[in-house]
Amino acid sequence: MRLARIPVSAALILLGLILQVSVFGRLQLPGATPDILLLVVVGLAMVYGPSGGCAVGFSAGLLADLAPPSDHAIGRYALVLCLMGYAAGLLRPEHGRQRSVSSALVVVGAAAVASTLLYAMVGALVGDTAARHVGLGGLVVSALLYDVLLAPFVVPLVMLVGRRFGRDPVTASDDDEGGPGLGALARYRTTREVSAGPSYKKRRVPGFARRP
Repeated sequence: MRLARIPVSAALILLGLILQVSVFGRLQLPGATPDILLLVVVGLAMVYGPSGGCAVGFSAGLLADLAPPSDHAIGRYALVLCLMGYAAGLLRPEHGRQRSVSSALVVVGAAAVASTLLYAMVGALVGDTAARHVGLGGLVVSALLYDVLLAPFVVPLVMLVGRRFGRDPVTASDDDEGGPGLGALARYRTTREVSAGPSYKKRRVPGFARRP
């Protein structure tokens, strides 16, 4: 993950956590709570790719695990968002530019359902049965509804900020997955072809005939 992306990701994660805890967490909506952190992770993952999305998801989830009023095991949400960030990064559009709103909504909807089920599954493994009492079906439906409704307002903005302020000026032209090697090799070949000197043809010395 490029160094220029760390402060941008940290600022977006912190802002998303503040909104989720202080605003959406106090609305007392039926079912699940709107997951702003999930939308931030999905938006950044669709710009940074799977490795960057995995790192952003783990950091956001760990911060949510430690932030009050957290009442679950530390690392539970970090695991969920880490996997969601990696999966969303695999669906990253070309050059991190989303051309269709519907495709982004499909990714958010799938992430909302998968994260709710995975969170409940991990909770069942560690002895947390809260989802069983609330109703897993209601949590999945409400999480899908809330996240899809908020996605058009959050995900495009996060992707725009990630593209504009998370670019490294030194390696901005190189792709994350391909690395700097291919870009440097292409530039080297182009430079060699352009800077190559004029080719000299083989000339015959006057007065000497070519042997048969």
